This record gives sequence, C-alpha cells and structure tokens, in this order.
Amino acid sequence: MGDGDGCLVMRSGGGELPGSRWGEMANMKTSSWISWRLLVLLVLVLSVGPTQTLATSAAATSTAATLTTTGVAQGGTYFPERLAWVTHAPEDEGMDPALLEQAITYAIANESAAPKDLALNHELSSFGREPFGRRIGPTTVRAPLNGLVVKNGYIVAEWGDTEKVDMTFSVTKSFLSTVVGVAWDRGLIGDLNDPAGDYMPERTLFEGPHNGKITWDHLLRQTSDWQGTLWEKPDWADRPEGETPADYPNRPLSEPGTRYKYNDVRVNLLALVALNVWRDPLPRVLRDEVMNPIGASNTWRWHGYENSWVMIDGMKVQSVSGGGHWGGGMFINAKDLARFGYLFLRDGNWVDQQVISEDWIEMARAPGSANPGYGFMNWFLNEPYARGNGEVRKAIPAAPATAVTFRGAGSNIVYIDWENDLVVVVRWINGRALNEFIAQVLAAIER
Repeated sequence: MGDGDGCLVMRSGGGELPGSRWGEMANMKTSSWISWRLLVLLVLVLSVGPTQTLATSAAATSTAATLTTTGVAQGGTYFPERLAWVTHAPEDEGMDPALLEQAITYAIANESAAPKDLALNHELSSFGREPFGRRIGPTTVRAPLNGLVVKNGYIVAEWGDTEKVDMTFSVTKSFLSTVVGVAWDRGLIGDLNDPAGDYMPERTLFEGPHNGKITWDHLLRQTSDWQGTLWEKPDWADRPEGETPADYPNRPLSEPGTRYKYNDVRVNLLALVALNVWRDPLPRVLRDEVMNPIGASNTWRWHGYENSWVMIDGMKVQSVSGGGHWGGGMFINAKDLARFGYLFLRDGNWVDQQVISEDWIEMARAPGSANPGYGFMNWFLNEPYARGNGEVRKAIPAAPATAVTFRGAGSNIVYIDWENDLVVVVRWINGRALNEFIAQVLAAIER
C-alpha cells in the first residue's frame, strides 16, 4: 500500500548483503600470471568485509558506533542518518501489529473536520474573529491526517503523507524555547531570572515597573503578563478577557510569574528578544544548532509576519513568530517533527553530540508554579494536578505521568514517552480523540 493512501504502512528495515565474490573468482582464468593478483584481492575482501546496512536484529543494533548507509548506532542506541530512517516490523520492536493498525485506523477516523485550507480556517475560527485578528503571515493547505510511530528508535508505522510540509501552529513554541535553550547552553543568557529587557539594545518594550520585572523564565512559562503591542497586535487582543469589548484593553494586570496566560503576542516578544541575543535569524540558528545535527530535511521553514522585520547589525532580518495564530510559524513535515521529538527522547543527545543540554531539558520539564501542567513553551506535562474545578487528573490519562507532548492547533502532536521508548507524531487529529489514540498505541506494546 502507498504511504499516502490513508493505510498503515509497516516495513522491515535492513537490506541484503552484497553477493559473494567467490563465484566470480571461480570463473576467472587460472593463469599463473594473475593468480597472485587474485590472492591479494581475496585477502583484501576478507579483511575489509562487505558494506552492510543496519540489520533488523537486536544483535546488529547493539554494535558500538557503527556507521552505515541507513543509520548510526551509538552504544546500542540507533540514530537515523539524514534522509534515511530504518523501519522495523512492529513485532520486531515488541508491538502487536494488529493492535497498532487498529490505533491508526482510529486516528484516521477522527481527523479534524476543520477546513484543510488554513487561511480559510483562520477566518472561520475564533482567531479570525478576535480584535486585530487579520492574518499577517503565510498559511498552507494541509494534508489529510498523517503520522508516525517510532519505537526504540525505529519507525514501526507510518501513514498518510508524512513528507507534506505544513503549519504546526504552537508546536513552533517548542522550537522557539529550544533556540533559547541553546543560547543558555552557550552562555549567551546568563540567568533565566535576569530581566529580559537587559538583553535588548533599547528597553522600549520593557519600560515601566510592570514590564521591567519580566524575566526569561516568565516569558518561557507564559506567566509574564507583558502589556503592550507588537507587530500591530495588542497583547489584550489575543484571547481577550472581559465582559464587553470595552473591558479588553483595561484588564487588571497580574504580577509577573503569578498567572499563566497563553498569549501569542508575548510568545512573539520572546522570539524578538532571542533574535537580539543571537544577532542572527532564528531559522538559521535552528538549522545550524539543531536541525542539521539531527539530520532533518531541508524542506522546513520558519516564518514571521509581513511586518515583523527589524535591523540587526545592518541587516534586515525577519523576527519569526512562535505559532500560527496570525499565520506563519514553523512549516515542517511529520518525519522532521519525529526527529525533533526523538532528540528529546534521547535527552538532547544525537550520536556523539549533546545538541541541547540535559540541564535545559530538566528545566523545560519542570512544572511551573502558576500552571503545573506546563513547563517551558511548549512542553505540556502529564503529571496529575488539580484543575479549576478541583478535579485531579493527567492531561492524557492513558499515558505515563512522565510523558510530554508538544502541541499545536489542528491538532498537531509530538508525543514523547521515555518509559516506553516511544515517539508518536500525529497531525490533524481531533483533539478529543488524542487520549484514546495514545491509549490504543500503548495497548499495542507487548508487556
């Protein structure tokens, strides 16, 4: 079955070994003047051995630091090379193929009913109806539901068009916090409790007693309650609060760090501050520091807005957005999303390179005091906590408490599960069906 026909595709990895050269040698003339040459050639072949692709057996994957045409094994852990990710049959990685196919059939049956033209969807959704809701960034016409399941590092299931480059909406925030994390790792950010305004050439956006208190940690956890306008979007216009429109601009302010509020204007502010720290376009930083090291394709793009251009060191640079609220954000395919998720499953390591530190990941996974279900953007945690109605539950009840999801509207989901050595990417699933889908994937793991 084809990858794009909506059916589950399961493949076995590895390849055939090159044929033995003994047959050729037996047919050669046995003239004495070439015998010594054949003997030398035989010795070379036997000493070097045939080039092999990574085999499907556990024994082959346990070899130390083996480079092949299809992947890299480092101390028993498999890492896919660029443009080549080994596929294994589900049963080879301890999963029931029938139950896994059942889970994917369920996901396909629960595809989002929203328009595939995401420009049209913007106009019909609450985003388009907000004050100042005009779209100012690019959009795509999305693919049907698609995704991958990666178990023990190997693709065990793939369905739909996993190479279609589409918007990811707020999964972009996970990429944004990652480039901030790399800046912290490099020492470009001294302390996450530093005022963010200290890292700007001008403090215009952080003037006053309220905005002046805002730190990197506040921005990363969406607890800053920053007040102002950026790229012609006032902070209050994103998911406005109040009884009447007249209340929206006059909302009471919360002390930075005390209240969680999902707000894309403030996310875009973090992107602008990070741009000024790196003094380089964030897509280029992401490419060089993260995506190239993990072998991502060259098809992803990170967009800003038509009006989000600034001057950095004499260059006109676009400040990218942290989501697709008004268009823009990360445009990427499912396979590259799976690589990004796999990087964190492996605690920031890729082969022999620590792409992002374990210290950063530990902080990103730590619950915030204002929202125990949220770490750094966009790390949705799964520890149970009391909701507004007093109910204590996990975000994904079927999943381990240690699991994490990167989430975006659509829904776009990257599920990372350390306990089960599992990454699942599913795109354009109805959000209400996510828990059951994950439950069915987990049920396919043979205990």
